[in-house]
Amino acid sequence: MRRLHLCLLGVLVSASACDESPATASAAQPQAQASADVAANPGANPGANPGEAAPAAAAEQPKGTVYGAPLQGEQAVSIEQVMDVPSDYDGKVVRVEGMVTDVCTMRGCWFEMAGERPGMKMRFKVKDGDMVFPPSAKGKRAVAEGKVSVRTLSLEDTRKFEAHMAEDAGKPFDPESVTEPMVVIQLEGRGAVISDV
Repeated sequence: MRRLHLCLLGVLVSASACDESPATASAAQPQAQASADVAANPGANPGANPGEAAPAAAAEQPKGTVYGAPLQGEQAVSIEQVMDVPSDYDGKVVRVEGMVTDVCTMRGCWFEMAGERPGMKMRFKVKDGDMVFPPSAKGKRAVAEGKVSVRTLSLEDTRKFEAHMAEDAGKPFDPESVTEPMVVIQLEGRGAVISDV
């Protein structure tokens, strides 16, 4: 069975394609203020009662623009660790880091990160409108947290997914070129920080 070396963060809709629903601007805006607050007071615990200690992970917030929920300091693993043995991480919430190599051009609903090993990539996918990642994120470092999910697509869904990806990239696609179903390693997105530089 062919294995797709992508981790998708978010809900698979139409075999991991972008949702058909329109993105809402209010839900899609990055939380730059939250990022600034964390940078100004890294020990702060937003939403906590006064005098309550912040979790230890709060001091480890990366600098950049926050998308979605603030990072919680989940178990940090490499993209390679997840992709090499996805069954070990299926259902677990993890944190990964990498260089953004691609961003969804239709709705900004995903970005792809490169691992350290050549050719190793992971996709961060969210439901349309939950977060919108700008094309300018390409070439910047990202830290992302979410739940790993491993799914086997049917042959029909694999063809739909490949057709969608080809359309998004502006490339021709022949459905007959796909002869096997694929395994999609998905990280359902909770939050991400993309560096500002």
